[in-house]
Amino acid sequence: MADDLAAIDVGNTRIDAVMAAVRSRVAARSLVPGSRLPSVRAFAKTMQVSTSTVVEAYERLVAEGLIRSRPGSGFYVSAQLAPLSLSEIGPKLDREIDPLWVSRQSLEAGEEVLKPGCGWLPPSWMPEAGMRKALRTLARGPDSVLSDYATPLGLPALRQLLSRRMGEHGIGASPDQILLTESGTQAIDLLCRLFLEPGDTVLVDDPCYFNFHALLRAHRAKVVGVPVTPAGPDVQAFAEALEEHRPRLYITNSGIHNPTGATLSPVTAHRILKLADQAGLTIIEDDIFADFQHVPAPRLAAFDGLDRVVHIGSFSKTLSASARCGFIAARPEWIEALTDLKIATSFAGGRLSAELVLALLTDGSYRRHMEALRARLHKAMEETIARLGSLGITPWLKPQAGIFLWCSLPEGCDAADVARSVLADNIVLAPGNAFSLSLTANSFMRFNVAQSGDTRIFRALENALRQ
Repeated sequence: MADDLAAIDVGNTRIDAVMAAVRSRVAARSLVPGSRLPSVRAFAKTMQVSTSTVVEAYERLVAEGLIRSRPGSGFYVSAQLAPLSLSEIGPKLDREIDPLWVSRQSLEAGEEVLKPGCGWLPPSWMPEAGMRKALRTLARGPDSVLSDYATPLGLPALRQLLSRRMGEHGIGASPDQILLTESGTQAIDLLCRLFLEPGDTVLVDDPCYFNFHALLRAHRAKVVGVPVTPAGPDVQAFAEALEEHRPRLYITNSGIHNPTGATLSPVTAHRILKLADQAGLTIIEDDIFADFQHVPAPRLAAFDGLDRVVHIGSFSKTLSASARCGFIAARPEWIEALTDLKIATSFAGGRLSAELVLALLTDGSYRRHMEALRARLHKAMEETIARLGSLGITPWLKPQAGIFLWCSLPEGCDAADVARSVLADNIVLAPGNAFSLSLTANSFMRFNVAQSGDTRIFRALENALRQ
């Protein structure tokens, strides 16, 4: 098996080399639109590869649209590659820092860009070996795994496993109360479609995950922020917001809060749930960072019994952002309505991703991965705090677990200005007001400790803080 895989890797490398050679000739104008490519046999001789390698490379370039095939005549250039412009592919320095700014900068960045402002782990921190093993196993399984739609609720075996996992955190949800989604974001989108009408009010934490702002705006909701404390939302401000705005929903992280790293206390949880019950408020509890915790924090869904609280999660942060798989746990009648919405908006979920997650959760590799990851994150947290401290950047609190540090910059420093400054050094930061609805976090910055190991980040920060 190892020899077979090695042969596949070598074959792919040779195909890539042939494709790169063709692209290079097109970019250099040695092959112009309409010109004929070398014959398969001639190019195989030039590249010192087999004719089958060239045929496969040409076919892939046809699929890309770069070349086209004329039966009986050969392959021809169909389009010119647009010349790369550094000004176009570089970071957009002049864009206003809005709720999508960090996401755009991070997602569009190349591998050479450092991303202490992003919200995910580096690829090298993910369980690559386990993923490859699981994919090979699935590739040898039934054809339906690779080709069929998933059932409306999602893979039954994974929902059964999620039911048991939530039960360990005190959340009672039967498999029929769990709906699989493509991600945590899709879960919230579906819930907004179910519960909101344009103009409805939604409470969020201030600060909170910036994509909550963007998603709620897409649903034309009125968004109201509630200040966050180290124990959860400010209860008095929460009560006042309920009285003044009569919101339909409240969206929060109760485990590890994004961006602050705060953890909900049992006392705050009980007070929030009592207020929600009195006001008829539905709560969406986003728990995608649950598995980063050494000791589970209180869950609103556990105290509430999934009455007013909807519990959501995903594996994008711990397994793979490429194999998208999330879930919703809620009251049966809400799951029924959400299932119809899921079919209407995306027809069916990705079965392959669900099968992949199930394989990793049941073969022991996920447990081992998370044990090692929590230890690695603890070390990275300590090192990042020390390095930032030497620059006068201090944490708002020291999180019990997770990947984020919510930090205060030295007096007089504006986080947006610092973030724009270091973009020129190919570093993406996350300035505070991207997370703050009230725009009162201009002196704060969120750091991802897993993405903050490169010393260039701190040299660039030091220079920016001096300006």
